[in-house]
Amino acid sequence: MPRTARLLAVTIDAPDPLELARFYQAIAGGEVTRGSDDFVVLSGGAVRIDFQRVANLAAGWPDGSPRRVHLDFLVDDLAEGEAYALGLGAVTAGHQPGGRRFRVMIDPAGHPFCMVDAAAGAIPTEGGT
Repeated sequence: MPRTARLLAVTIDAPDPLELARFYQAIAGGEVTRGSDDFVVLSGGAVRIDFQRVANLAAGWPDGSPRRVHLDFLVDDLAEGEAYALGLGAVTAGHQPGGRRFRVMIDPAGHPFCMVDAAAGAIPTEGGT
């Protein structure tokens, strides 16, 4: 076994992999490549994001339901980042522990993700996501 491993990808379960890949492409850029109807890749960033079809997801925030994944996106303007994600079909989560540092959002498949204010710092502190 190698002493050091490199992160290849993060895989997200989704009822519609292509739709969710396009949602995150609009937020983070990159190129969407369809492997099949059940597996889609978003590449071009620091880490590849894969999307695989899984029906009946039960992601929840913050009720303790198992989370499939949680992504954080650094933005220069928190309000602008939130508005942009809302325009793409995300919703703002009811529970917001980050104050002015970050905004918890829910993607169209029900996964929580955060828009993190670059000026506030990218390292979470107590009460983080």
